[in-house]
This record gives sequence, structure tokens and C-alpha cells, in this order.
Amino acid sequence: MNESLRQQFERLAYRLSELDNILAEGSIAADMKRYRALSKEQAEASDLVSKYRKYLQREADLAEARELLDDPDMSGMAREEISAAESDITRLHQELQLALLPVDPDDERPAFLEIRAGTGGDESALFAADLARMYLRYAERQGWKTEILSSSDSDLGGYKELVLRIEGDHVYGRLKFESGGHRVQRVPATESQGRIHTSACTVAVIAEPDAAEEIQLNPADLRIDTFRASGAGGQHINKTDSAVRITHVPTGLVAECQDDRSQHRNKAKAMLVLAARLRDKDRHEREARDAANRKGLIGSGDRSDRIRTYNFPQGRLTDHRINLTLYKLGAIMDGDLDDVAAGLQAAQAAEQLALLEGRA
Repeated sequence: MNESLRQQFERLAYRLSELDNILAEGSIAADMKRYRALSKEQAEASDLVSKYRKYLQREADLAEARELLDDPDMSGMAREEISAAESDITRLHQELQLALLPVDPDDERPAFLEIRAGTGGDESALFAADLARMYLRYAERQGWKTEILSSSDSDLGGYKELVLRIEGDHVYGRLKFESGGHRVQRVPATESQGRIHTSACTVAVIAEPDAAEEIQLNPADLRIDTFRASGAGGQHINKTDSAVRITHVPTGLVAECQDDRSQHRNKAKAMLVLAARLRDKDRHEREARDAANRKGLIGSGDRSDRIRTYNFPQGRLTDHRINLTLYKLGAIMDGDLDDVAAGLQAAQAAEQLALLEGRA
């Protein structure tokens, strides 16, 4: 373990001592919100400090065992202890490193997933529908709840645009790396000469904000339009202006919802989507400033970044950010995204570890 990591754990041990003293005072219980926050911090720090102390103990055990190697009566036992101590040290070191990685507080939140057809015309819209099916199947595998907030159909049955809301365990954390440009190479159903075409879609994944932390929108900055919803819904859809579109005039961001028969509920959902997009815009602007000195391995998440290619003739998926190639495109399009998600999360962890070890 390098010196910078040791210093971080020493500071954490000092902080644990402070927390123990604060929580031992009876007066802290009067502020239950602060008491719960400090108790949580104490529990997390206690676990890490305990592991760090075990790590230091095994380092001491290793040093003692090495000193016994020259003793003929103790050398056999010493070699066994050296092997066990080195194994424990390696395991504890990895656990301690991973525990120090920064956690995105949004990872546990529900998410809005937006798919928009790009270059390629009708074929792009059909690919957007394929991507939607892939994400819906993946959500089903994870036990997540999904709903379509808005959609714009193409003439051949694809989507010009689709917005999903996905709720469940660790939704944003598992889907956030999907943001960016998705390119497809295949022979379209409408292609009579068997030529491979290339088209693209963009995907954006946005964490749903906590209601308590939701951005306060100034009504004067909003333009609210109502219109008749399209798609399934029977006669009601054609007779009432239940769909709602909200435009945030200062930024030009737009959100709409048409999935509910109630205009009031559609307006509430559209407002939530708009707040999420504004929050996501602020988040990306902050990250862009932070990334001015370096570009992250997994990319910026900007829609202009081409992150992945789906090559149907070769049955191949390639994620360009981490040079991951998988020859199981059929399974992936059927919702088996586990290998892709695991590869991206591992790449992020490796990048964070490199930064952590290089920090003074």
C-alpha cells in the first residue's frame, strides 16, 4: 500500500475517534437528522478502520515470519505463515482500495432513458425500436419497473423518439454508461441488393431527482402546451388534449408526456422529466469543467460521443470506450447486457483506483 493511501486511512481513523466522541455526547440526540447522518458515517468508518488495522497486523505478522526463516526449527511454519499473510494482505488491500472509491449518490435512483433516431432515416428509427426492446428486456431481467412516458412512431414501426422511466434497484448506476451514440451496421429489411447500411441513434440516461432536492422551476420560465396524444388509446386519445409538452424557455429544454389519460398527471410527469434534464445539464457542465485536464476512460456521456457499434452480419458488439468486443449480439439485443455493464463498471473502477493511488 502506498503512502498516500496509508495517510487517508490514518485520517479516517482520526475521524472515527472524533465521531465516537461526538456521538457519546447526549446532546447530539436532540438533532435526529444529524445524529442519523453521523451514526451512518461512524458505522462506515468503523468497518474501514477495522479492516485497515487487520491489514497492518498482517503486515507485522509477515515481517515476523520472515525473520524466522533462518531458524531451522521454525522455517517450515514461517513459510506457511508467509503464504497466508501475503494472501490476506492482497485481499485486504483490494477491499480497502475499493471501499475508498467515490460513490455516485445518484446510482441508486430511478432513471429516464431517452432514445432518439439519428442518421439513417427509417432504418435508424427501426434500430431505435430494437434498442428500446433491448433495454426493456434488460429491465425485465433485473426486476425493474418500466413505463413509456412519450413516444413518436416512424412510418415503418420504429421510433423517432422514445422516453422511458425505469425504477428499481441501482437503475441509474447500471444504465448511466449507455449515454452516447449507438451505431448499427446491418442489411435493412428494405434493402433489395443485400448491401450493409450504417445508421445511428443517440441514448441519454438521466437520474430522476429526489423530490426533496428537485430543481425549483420558475413558472415564468415555462411554456406549457397541450395536444392530442398519438398511438394506442381508443377514442379518448382522439378527442381530448391530454398530452402535455413543457418548454424551459431560458435553456430550450423540452419534456412531454402523453401516456396517461389525465392531463394533470401528464403535466406532473413532464415536469419531473424537465427537472431531471435541467439537473443533468448542470451535472454535465460541472463534469466538463472537471474533465478539462483529462478525459475519462469511459467517455463524457455526451450524446455526440460514438460509444458502441452493433454489427449484425458478424454478430458482434464493440464498445469503443473500453475496447470490449463480444460475439453474442443476438443475446445482447435480447436484453443480456450483463457482460457489457460489468466491463464498463470495471473500467470505471480501474480508472478511479489509478487516480486514488496517484493522489498525494
